[in-house]
Amino acid sequence: MSAPAAGPSTGGGYPWERPHGATPQRDGRTVFRAWAPRAGRVELELDGDVVPMQDAGFGVHEATVAAAHGADYRFVLDGDPLPDPSSRWQPEGLRGPSRVVDPATFTWTDDDWRGVDRSASVLYELHVGTFTPEGTFDAAIEHLPGLAELGVTAIELMPVAEFPGARGWGYDGVFLSAAQSSYGGPEGLARLVDAAHAAGLGVLLDVVYNHLGASGVQAIEAFGPYLTEKHDTFWGKAVNYDDEDCDPVREWVLQSAEGWIRDFHLDGLRLDAIHAISDDSARPIVGEIAARARAAGRPPEPAGPGTPGREVMVVAESGLNDPRVIRPRSEGGLGCDGVWADDFHHAVRVLLTGEKEGYYAEFGAVADLAKAFRRPVLPDGTYSTSRRRRFGAPHDDRPVEQFVVFCMNHDQVGNRAVGDRLPREVRPLAAFLYLLSPFTPMLFQGEEYGEDAPFLFFTDHIDEEIAVATREGRRREFAAFAAFAGEEVPDPQAPETFERSKLTRREDPELAQLYRDLLRVRRTLPTGDAGLVEFDEEAGILRVERGSHVLVANFGDASSLVAADGVDVVLATPGGARPAEGGVLIAARAGILLG
Repeated sequence: MSAPAAGPSTGGGYPWERPHGATPQRDGRTVFRAWAPRAGRVELELDGDVVPMQDAGFGVHEATVAAAHGADYRFVLDGDPLPDPSSRWQPEGLRGPSRVVDPATFTWTDDDWRGVDRSASVLYELHVGTFTPEGTFDAAIEHLPGLAELGVTAIELMPVAEFPGARGWGYDGVFLSAAQSSYGGPEGLARLVDAAHAAGLGVLLDVVYNHLGASGVQAIEAFGPYLTEKHDTFWGKAVNYDDEDCDPVREWVLQSAEGWIRDFHLDGLRLDAIHAISDDSARPIVGEIAARARAAGRPPEPAGPGTPGREVMVVAESGLNDPRVIRPRSEGGLGCDGVWADDFHHAVRVLLTGEKEGYYAEFGAVADLAKAFRRPVLPDGTYSTSRRRRFGAPHDDRPVEQFVVFCMNHDQVGNRAVGDRLPREVRPLAAFLYLLSPFTPMLFQGEEYGEDAPFLFFTDHIDEEIAVATREGRRREFAAFAAFAGEEVPDPQAPETFERSKLTRREDPELAQLYRDLLRVRRTLPTGDAGLVEFDEEAGILRVERGSHVLVANFGDASSLVAADGVDVVLATPGGARPAEGGVLIAARAGILLG
């Protein structure tokens, strides 16, 4: 391995700390930089011409040449041309050339945008490909004002990093920094973000830094040890965060996170499955990502120290039930601002549907939901029957707004065999519970008006072997589930599976009105912890105080009388309440808000 190049080119740091990929300069030239320690010769192919690259040390190779936004290029490793691992644009998909992206060419009108108020956030998970018939960034724009009017404060895009083919969930992305070409590429994403800010909406992006999509592993590994066999993941080799030569890989990921925030004006990131990120280093990569993303929301130094920046929000998906995920780094935590709270969903769903298979087996008591209204983490250091050990730890020191709750999301719908949403009859009470909870709510696209289209698991793998494995694996996954006995699991590769998942926008007027009312009333409730939480397990009744208001939910099969002396029914699920002697009669599977 060669030593760092002497002189100004080192920039006072390691060569891998410089910007990776293609970085346009103000003089019409672009700096191309690749980390490729496995190659004997590294060259740049630019618009058909081959240009030599200088060895900068530690496996880093550089070239500065005339190239503008839109120029196509590849790195040539020992004669083999390959796309850039740090590509910002793959106009022809995974196997095509990379394209130079100059963020200075984007048109922005959001100078006054200051980010999302974390203490009053209402999130909305959105899959670009199924949100509209066109399935593009640009097509989504017309629906943004309606979401803002409803009370949503930020949309959360499912992953858009370039993935195989034209349709997919996005969790098998390969080029971490390239906006999906079939959605409209980087220019389309920039237009969507700018339009969202104009509508008063923030934009968070779901990013996947725990593995690489299988279709890109061979090409990426030709450059260097981006992956390691030191750790196993569900998907294969782990991203190399702590093995030999991990520093350039860590920087590759950190620059990806930074670039989404800085260059695309995003307001935050959702970090997918951080429990699947293996990192034994002294500086956990999740904490580094959160810090780098947050710093990217601040203006560059020339703007002056008094220039306000954007508030950046980093939310983790974690199966660890570990409060350190959302504790500040100064307190020994990872510094994430929020965490998905799946346990709240599980507690609600099992009470409403009676499903008990898989991880739902631990839930089903009103007491579970009562506890979840304090902090939606179950178990929290108590015994877990499915794990056969104690699991998790208390989160009582963490503020309630750090927990993101929902009654549906892409996992809880799409990871069912037929992608079915919550049954229609339980949707009103489910919405009532999580939208009036003290936590940060997140809607899943279409639920706000009663969408019935499924959200199926769909793919467009370009490698036949991977396509077959995905199809057969999906069928095996559900073969043992009694709930899906006799069900034909849709073929993920079939175009009609994707088409069936597109929103129909057929509205249930009664449910749509309930969502409007719930989000309107939510804004009048005090922030902070719930007050008194009481429950009657036998009757199936739950009472939760929110300031001067009281939520009452009936999970029983019969109506129940609720004392309501001196208070009014502020809001009820449809058909949920009627006056009765001594109070209010709350219907089965209904909720009322007293105040």
